[in-house]
Amino acid sequence: MTPKSAAAAARATVYGYPRQGPNRELKKAIEGYWKGRVTADALHATAAELRRSNRQQLADAGIHEVPTGDFSYYDHVLDTTVMVGAVPERHRAAVDADATDGYFAMARGTQEVAPLEMTKWFDTNYHYLVPELGPGTVFTADSTKQVTELKEALAQGLTARPVLVGPVTYLLLAKPAPGVPADFEPLTLLDRLLPVYAEVLADLRAAGADWVQLDEPALVQDRTPAELNAAERAYRELGALTDRPKLLVASYFDRLGDALPVLAKAPVEGIALDFTEAAADNLEALAAVGGLPGKRLVAGVVNGRNVWINDLQKSLSTLGTLLGLADRVDVAASCSLLHVPLDTAAEKDIDPQILRWLSFARQKTAEVVTLAEGLVRGTDAITGELAANRAALASRAGSPITRDPAVRARAEAVTDADARRSQPYAERAAAQRAHLGLPLLPTTTIGSFPQTTELRTARADLSAGRIDTAGYEERIKTEIQEVISFQEKTGIDVLVHGEPERNDMVQYFAEQLTGYLATQHGWVQSYGTRYVRPPILAGDISRPEPMTVRWTSYAQSLSDRPVKGMLTGPVTMLAWSFVRDDQPLGDTARQVALALRDEVGDLEAAGTSVIQVDEPALRETLPLRAADRAAYLAWATEAFRISTSGVRPDTQIHTHMCYAEFGDIVRAIDDLDADVISLEAARSHMQVARELAAHGYPREAGPGVYDIHSPRVPSADEAADLLRTGLKAIPAERLWVNPDCGLKTRGWPETRASLENLVTAARTVRGELPAS
Repeated sequence: MTPKSAAAAARATVYGYPRQGPNRELKKAIEGYWKGRVTADALHATAAELRRSNRQQLADAGIHEVPTGDFSYYDHVLDTTVMVGAVPERHRAAVDADATDGYFAMARGTQEVAPLEMTKWFDTNYHYLVPELGPGTVFTADSTKQVTELKEALAQGLTARPVLVGPVTYLLLAKPAPGVPADFEPLTLLDRLLPVYAEVLADLRAAGADWVQLDEPALVQDRTPAELNAAERAYRELGALTDRPKLLVASYFDRLGDALPVLAKAPVEGIALDFTEAAADNLEALAAVGGLPGKRLVAGVVNGRNVWINDLQKSLSTLGTLLGLADRVDVAASCSLLHVPLDTAAEKDIDPQILRWLSFARQKTAEVVTLAEGLVRGTDAITGELAANRAALASRAGSPITRDPAVRARAEAVTDADARRSQPYAERAAAQRAHLGLPLLPTTTIGSFPQTTELRTARADLSAGRIDTAGYEERIKTEIQEVISFQEKTGIDVLVHGEPERNDMVQYFAEQLTGYLATQHGWVQSYGTRYVRPPILAGDISRPEPMTVRWTSYAQSLSDRPVKGMLTGPVTMLAWSFVRDDQPLGDTARQVALALRDEVGDLEAAGTSVIQVDEPALRETLPLRAADRAAYLAWATEAFRISTSGVRPDTQIHTHMCYAEFGDIVRAIDDLDADVISLEAARSHMQVARELAAHGYPREAGPGVYDIHSPRVPSADEAADLLRTGLKAIPAERLWVNPDCGLKTRGWPETRASLENLVTAARTVRGELPAS
């Protein structure tokens, strides 16, 4: 096919779409089901209507081939676990008794069984449920969900393409099941898994699928020769099947690297590649392998992870180059659009001048369609769209909103000394022990306490003008009093004020910093029914006035025990926001760090002796390729130290991280130079404690003994056993006792019981320690 005919065949598509609905209907239906207020039939009906509406929106916008199978009640990797029959034995009875309840049991656990481990989906803030596999795993195909959703789309008269997690990525994301040797490699199960994929593909073909997309984002990471060989074998075998649809193998988030020639030679009909800034090398690499003759190329030229408008002219230039490299070039977003909010039209409070710079899922869909039209019909057919796009880009580039000379001058003046504590850790630790007077195995929580219905109602009432600021603040004071009283009665050693005034750990600060934009309806799925509204970094960052000092000081006035000041760190402020694409991330991180440094200083001056600066996103933002990591970790750890290094030696700096793999960043955790770090550990059975010990981590640590992402209440014995496991890796004088994460999403009954058990466990194990 010539470049001209390749352009004439170009179509618009996307890989996935936000699942929640315009008013988070899915969240409400699922949580209603969990509480018994919504029947299973009503839940499934809501989900089916959301799927239908999403597909129709895409088709009406001009998308030629809509995705199916991307919708999920909780997580698409968990859906894959169900599809291949890899249900853990402890969940088998629940799944056999009721498929819906069993599905949620795997996701959330029950009082009787623990859930699957949760961690981050590559370098995003989306969480997936980690498959648990072992030598005895038996895979069985269940294509019910995939076939049902395909048939729904076909019944609407749409051209549809089922989207599945690919077999190689599925196995590379998996972990050894409990009781399986830690060195077991799930990828060794590939030959056992491929026949199951073959059966699913045959079922989809029989149901009417012409194409099926197999997502293999794991191939954009550094892969060993053995892993690349496994990918080659997987697609050689799947490609050789006679009863199958055409196969489109998709990658995204980064460059494909050594896996590109493997897939280019594979007997599959199409490859999808990311051509945004994060994966710009894909263009040169594709040319180097001779393109994709005889294959379909789906070009991800619209950024599916950020909210800034596309540079249409630049993308058209990229697409023009690609026309000579494949038989057919289709236009797409770089990844599923589940990572961005649904529609800018819902944002009534953002300045219209700024709103035209933004592109959410519906706007990105329109960009994809415009680019496909320009590729097929020429730029004359999209003259108006190109002109409007150029004007919006120029408006943003020239806006004074984006630049503050004073902020930039301060950032440029930072020295190495600004990022170093005045004394080494050993001296600080002695000063802090003397100052704080804490026992061995001190107990604390991560920061937030349950956000009750009353709190949410009070916040909504304030926003709607039904109560005034004074009335709202009295409600906050009452909540803080109750939280402090509960912690004192329970026997927790280092208290928190519970964060009742905060809506979200990033949004709360973003709303008080210059340079940030807040949305009203920009919801994005983080995990399950947990949705967040990431703020938007639009300009230079500064702190006009203290943000947390008032409520922290009030809480401290209620107790003689230390109350932690609670802040969100600079890397997480970036990772859980939509960041600027017009300057390096490290520059933005330094600006945020300096704003936080001012806040830390004010907290200390107000008498706060323990200050926690959370960085749960440090690991998730780690570049997917090892070659890119050193530069990232250098600016990321420096930004944390700039935030925290201006305090006295006897002020104790904490940080917190959760739900990520930490083994490959332990050195960076050390480089943060925090005095205490708390980390997720309950679901992974203290794996992180062993990783810290293997590294020789010299500071204090609190690997979590209470999994807060599940409604189950861990017993005191269970928490004590985890604590004893932690003591095998971390000595008692450096071990803290805490939950995995904040308690915002939990209810008060389970929180009370779990924290009481946590304190009981700490006292029990403390009593078992040898006398000093």
